[in-house]
Amino acid sequence: MKKIILILVPFLFFGVIQAQETVSFSFNHLALSVKNLNESAAFYNEVLGLEEITNKTKIEGIRWFSFGEGKELHLVSIVKEPVILNKAVHFALSTSNFDNFIKRLEEKKITYSDWPGVTNKVTLRADGVKQIYFQDPNGYWIEVNSVVK
Repeated sequence: MKKIILILVPFLFFGVIQAQETVSFSFNHLALSVKNLNESAAFYNEVLGLEEITNKTKIEGIRWFSFGEGKELHLVSIVKEPVILNKAVHFALSTSNFDNFIKRLEEKKITYSDWPGVTNKVTLRADGVKQIYFQDPNGYWIEVNSVVK
């Protein structure tokens, strides 16, 4: 009897493992709590060039923007709890027009920095990617980096 149990246990265990389905994910959206919805919407439209799209929730105080390829940014002004931020809490965007984007920030007088915080300095990572950090009107950190070719 013991031999039968010892033989059957691995098969039962394997069957349980095999029955579990793999779950995969794809990025859908990022939601940010904002104080002034119109100011934030203008920032993301004018500075990052994001197109405003239909807010499918139809809830007032929320606006949606498209990153493209089905990826979205949702700005939410209806939640009033404070948000505590630091540079480690950021989202990153890549662009093949990195130098042109730096010019856009400078034209709009938006301060950017490298990771340590040196103003108007670009970080050059060991892999050759350039990156900068700046903040939106609510203090959220945004990284913009170059695309490795």
